[in-house]
Amino acid sequence: MIRYALKCENDHVFDSWFQSAAAFDALQAAGHVHCAVCGVAKVEKTLMAPQVAAGKGVAAPDPQADKLAQLRREVEENATYVGGKFAQEARDMHDGISPETSIYGEASGDEARKLIEDGVPVVPLPFKPKQKLQ
Repeated sequence: MIRYALKCENDHVFDSWFQSAAAFDALQAAGHVHCAVCGVAKVEKTLMAPQVAAGKGVAAPDPQADKLAQLRREVEENATYVGGKFAQEARDMHDGISPETSIYGEASGDEARKLIEDGVPVVPLPFKPKQKLQ
């Protein structure tokens, strides 16, 4: 399969897939290639850059992965991991029983909902902690 960027005589630009370059030529010669916007049959290929897949072992830069890694570093450097005690620790800080500090850990869905309902400021993290406490 091959994808071509096409343009009709009315300057509509669109993409279409063909079985091969020869198939495109045969369909165009027979008048079977029509504009996807207005339907006219006068359609030509336009200049397009080929898509090249990264080879094995060559990773394309992923800005989202970089931002996620940066967030993980910031959390791990500036907060204390409290494991499964997160809900209780967060509630104790909210209620003034413990001094406020930055923590992260794990809570069940029910525990997290209850914290939110009670006005405890919590936010889910988009990663799993590297460390596990008992």
